[in-house]
Amino acid sequence: MFPRGRRSDIGGHGNTNVAEWELRPGGMLVQKRNLDLNQNSASKSTIKVKVKYGSSYHQIQISSHASFGELKKMLTEPTGLHIQDQKLIYKKKERDSKSYLDVERVKDGSKLVLLVDIESRERRILETLKIAKKEKTLKSLTEIKVEVDKLAKKVAALEAATSTGGVIAELDIETLTENLMRTLIALDEIYGEGELKLQRREQIRRVQKHIETLDMLRMARENSISLKNEEKNMARESKVHCGGHMQGRQGNPKKQQPLKHPDSVVVTTKWETFD
Repeated sequence: MFPRGRRSDIGGHGNTNVAEWELRPGGMLVQKRNLDLNQNSASKSTIKVKVKYGSSYHQIQISSHASFGELKKMLTEPTGLHIQDQKLIYKKKERDSKSYLDVERVKDGSKLVLLVDIESRERRILETLKIAKKEKTLKSLTEIKVEVDKLAKKVAALEAATSTGGVIAELDIETLTENLMRTLIALDEIYGEGELKLQRREQIRRVQKHIETLDMLRMARENSISLKNEEKNMARESKVHCGGHMQGRQGNPKKQQPLKHPDSVVVTTKWETFD
């Protein structure tokens, strides 16, 4: 069925590579799978590289199929360097994080140098500060909005009292106005972009509207007080005028009576006689 040479190969005579072939059911001759070879290949996929950072050296065990970005991630803990601030040098050339170790011919025992990427660190710090500032601005705007909501309810209560004819206290108007002015100053110190800028502008409009409402309530209160004072003065003058008119008709009850003089004067003298 098979040539003499092939049969001798299968039988193991005259060929040292007999283990590389096997006869499958149906008479098909295929290369024999070598499990030991596969295991050795798997073990060889893990390599150890030596990374120098400053005056320190770090031994890193990693898959040869891993990327330089994965290597940077493993270097974060021992070096304390943020992954975005790392710059890996291999054979005097910076390697991209997306490149793979085996593609760039990094082997077991290869040496790499880790440097600090100053520009990347500055960009990251600026971005971090920007995010922190945005979060702080959002928090401040949220707190101010809650405060404006509380003050708006108090302004509405004063409006309702005025519409029903009630007299509101000047102190209440002044206190609310001062609180709203402080809120307006706080909003003036906030800087935001995009959506935060729109939120800030909305709160400024709300505060200004409430201040204008309090100014109108103050004017209405002053006008009401002035009108009541005029009514009191008119009533007092009318009363005084009516009282003087009645006195003129009745005369003066305390008119002075003329003095009465005696018609004659009787003078008597008693003389004392002496013998």
